[in-house]
Amino acid sequence: MTLHTMSMASMWGQEKLTKTTMSTYFQYPTPEIQEELKKIAQAIVAPGKGILAADESTGTMGKRLQDIGVENTEENRRKYRQLLFSTDPALSENISGVILFHETLYQKADDGTPLVQLLEKRGIIPGIKVDKGVVPLFGSEDECTTQGLDDLAQRCAQYKKDGCHFAKWRCVLKIARNSPSYQAIMENANVLARYASICQSQRIVPIVEPEVLPDGEHDLDRAQKVTEVVLAAVYKALSDHHVFLEGTLLKPNMVTAGQSCKKQYTPMDIGRATVTALLRTVPAAVPGITFLSGGQSEEEASVNLNAINTVDLKRPWALTFSYGRALQASVLRAWAGKPENLVAGQQELLKRAKANGLAVRGQYVAGSIPSLAASKSNFVKSHAY
Repeated sequence: MTLHTMSMASMWGQEKLTKTTMSTYFQYPTPEIQEELKKIAQAIVAPGKGILAADESTGTMGKRLQDIGVENTEENRRKYRQLLFSTDPALSENISGVILFHETLYQKADDGTPLVQLLEKRGIIPGIKVDKGVVPLFGSEDECTTQGLDDLAQRCAQYKKDGCHFAKWRCVLKIARNSPSYQAIMENANVLARYASICQSQRIVPIVEPEVLPDGEHDLDRAQKVTEVVLAAVYKALSDHHVFLEGTLLKPNMVTAGQSCKKQYTPMDIGRATVTALLRTVPAAVPGITFLSGGQSEEEASVNLNAINTVDLKRPWALTFSYGRALQASVLRAWAGKPENLVAGQQELLKRAKANGLAVRGQYVAGSIPSLAASKSNFVKSHAY
């Protein structure tokens, strides 16, 4: 063999070696960051605890206030969030974290105390919604993606300084005849993975939220299959982006039939379908799964969460809640924008938090904790935008 051919063979060998090793060469966060992220994630999904999602946008909050005859002003939004965050410290027995909207993070209570400090004093971890909203996905059949990646690193760095230790980013998938499409599934999975990676770079725990909307006539089986495909794509993308799973949380939909489905399913049917879908797709390294309520009534959200935690299947992760409407519907009705109803509103929050805390432990008895709007449906049609 000539020197030239030996050299070429050596180079080819190096090239082959490089090609086979480069694809598996990457770095997770430093051990120090890993430990910080793990501690935050585990604290959020501590036994019997879950998340209050109070991150409604200005427009969405306006709809909530309109329902009780209150004008959508910054001051009224501040008063309402102050009501939530100044609830008796016993709230922390069942609420571990609160997701804030940007505006709320920088608002103050009547006495000048930053609202975020009200949470910190109660041992509740502040979090922040960081996506900039759902937008149409061009070339699809009425599907969508989520925007906000461009300046996310800088925003997360600032949010961390200002006291937020976890974040939320919502993507939306729709079930219809031709959807969710491969295009929508892949796009949203990769957006979620990029978001998660950026959050971890700034020592913020990302809550990954791929929501399969409940709109439609589909049955429970179809909902389960779609949820499995979506979650499988999300975790492949998270792997591709080298996201440290122990420092993440998942916020999925429960597996429920479409709102217009004629067939009725029991809570245990929903619990079995949900846990089965998760077992097939979500790695055991993920510390916890914080379900969104998806338009269920307060009572349905508690009963179904309880079923999820009592069904006879393995559950390697904490299975808890990250509820907005299912924690706040009764609060809003009791408060009605009137100062004299402040404590009444807070009592409703304590009741629903207690009900869901019991459900996380598999100890909630249906109807045992009544509330003003317990059976009222919170479903909002086409709640994508």
